[in-house]
Amino acid sequence: MTWETMQLYLGLGDTKMHWVVRVFLVVLGTLLVNFIATRFLMRVDRQLEKTKTPWDNVLIHAAQKPIGMFIWLAGLSVAAEISGTELDPDFSSLIHAIREVGVIVILTWFVLRCISESERTLTSSDKINNNVDYTTASAISKLLRAAVVITAALVVLQTLGYSISGVLAFGGIGGIAVGFAAKDLLANFFGGLMVYLDRPFAIGDWVRSPDQNIEGTVEHIGWRQTRIRTFDKRPLYVPNSTFSLISVENPSRMTHRRINETIGVRYDDFRLLPTILSDIKEMVANHEDLDTNETYMVNFNQFGPSSLDFFIYAYTKTVDWRTYHNVKQDVLFQAMQIIESHGAEVAFPTHTIHMAADNQASLSAEPKSE
Repeated sequence: MTWETMQLYLGLGDTKMHWVVRVFLVVLGTLLVNFIATRFLMRVDRQLEKTKTPWDNVLIHAAQKPIGMFIWLAGLSVAAEISGTELDPDFSSLIHAIREVGVIVILTWFVLRCISESERTLTSSDKINNNVDYTTASAISKLLRAAVVITAALVVLQTLGYSISGVLAFGGIGGIAVGFAAKDLLANFFGGLMVYLDRPFAIGDWVRSPDQNIEGTVEHIGWRQTRIRTFDKRPLYVPNSTFSLISVENPSRMTHRRINETIGVRYDDFRLLPTILSDIKEMVANHEDLDTNETYMVNFNQFGPSSLDFFIYAYTKTVDWRTYHNVKQDVLFQAMQIIESHGAEVAFPTHTIHMAADNQASLSAEPKSE
């Protein structure tokens, strides 16, 4: 080996060692900056937990992971440019495009995390006094996320050199074909949108339909279907377009529960019936669990086959199903006690047979004359 060859080899080795050291320093610096940024954000987050507003924590929580990813993207792209320039000068243009797309993706990720954290804060934070409907917050969150993802996709296409106008024109023509091919899917989508806007029910509500065999508790409202847990604990998946065609009753939003019971006393106790009705009506008027501001009645109703029937009509203050039945039971027990206190009895189905007297019954018939 000649001296000139040795110098060339050593020079090349020095050059290779030079960019390898630079790449190592860049990666080491990236690691250090990421560590410092993570520690700083964690300390800031602990300090902001002491404030009265939750929105500063929303930004910190949303930014923690995207900032770390951005630091690594910047550091690795610089390291790739250093190594790529030494190996292939045209490699830097590819690195530049990847870096631009990566920045767009990281910003999109940050905005999506902000939306998710805002939704969680609005529906579960103790620092916000106003109660926000979970269904509405979920709907707005989904719409915002869809808009952000579509916008980010268009920006990425524009960054990569594709014409957005062509994509939009193709989407308009293709949208017509998709509309005909997926009309049921679109009907469910707009049905879900109307559920979110009109809010006939929300998650956790007890709903039922007099038109269909649908009854249970709403567990999830999606864009295509709604999941209802029936009372036998089976999941029922209802397409959202169904709710635009049927009537939906929401018992969870009732203001009162109604007591409407018919009681019968014996015909032998008809003289005691006015006093019994007066005492039962007084009991209903003074019952602490009944809302006397609403209509309440205790009246003789009809002559039954084996009883004199009267009805008790009132509204409870509670709408809880279990408490309602306890109140109803108490009202009926007190009504029976009042009937018993007057010496009367609650009637039960009976049959009375009247036997004709012997002198009124002809047991023999005269023969006809021929």
